[in-house]
Amino acid sequence: MEIQLLCIGKPDRSFWTEALEQYEKRLQHYVKFSLIYLADVKSSKKTNPLKIKTEEAKQLLQKIKPGDTVILLDEKGKAFNSVSFSKEIENHMISGKKRVLFIIGGAYGFSEELYQKFPQRMALSQMTFSHQMVRLFFCEQLYRAFTILNNHPYHNA
Repeated sequence: MEIQLLCIGKPDRSFWTEALEQYEKRLQHYVKFSLIYLADVKSSKKTNPLKIKTEEAKQLLQKIKPGDTVILLDEKGKAFNSVSFSKEIENHMISGKKRVLFIIGGAYGFSEELYQKFPQRMALSQMTFSHQMVRLFFCEQLYRAFTILNNHPYHNA
């Protein structure tokens, strides 16, 4: 199985990026994992957010293949604790799916088209975080899920 995290917006070179690279490297011990960054849609303060979401959706749809499991990271999605998230990951692995894509949308969220096409949603929190933080939090939780599944002492239950 392969897991990808698709993100709108290029990363900046910061301590967030260094931490992300560490988790990306750690995850390779458990699963084929990659972070995919898509360019922000060029806009101005006058650009309609609906137009931005539509353009972002076009970029995202180009990356999604038939048969992919797609999960939108959304504050209104299903919340998991670390153990239940690890079980969710295990279920995806058992299902025989080749790719599971988790997607972090842009500043305005997802287009209605993406919500309609991909009803699976997951919340990391009801709080709002910067995209840099969300990327890191997701990767840390994914790593934690694999350590739980492999009885690694990283997670103290």
